[in-house]
Amino acid sequence: MPMYEYVCENEACRHKIEVMQKLSDEPLKFCPHCSKESLKKIISLSNFILKGTGWYKTTTKPSSE
Repeated sequence: MPMYEYVCENEACRHKIEVMQKLSDEPLKFCPHCSKESLKKIISLSNFILKGTGWYKTTTKPSSE
C-alpha cells in the first residue's frame, strides 16, 4: 500500500503526518493534532527505484544504424 503525506492547513497547527492507505480510500480530512477539518494531501517524492539487469539511469536505448 502506498504512503501518503498530509499537512494541516490550520495556521496555528501545520501538523504533518504520513499514512499508509489504499488507493481507493477517501482522503483524510480531520487533523489528529488539532481535530479540525483542515488536512490536505501533499505531493511528495517517491522512493521507487528500478533495480536489476537492464535498469540503469545512465544508459540509453542503443541507436539503430
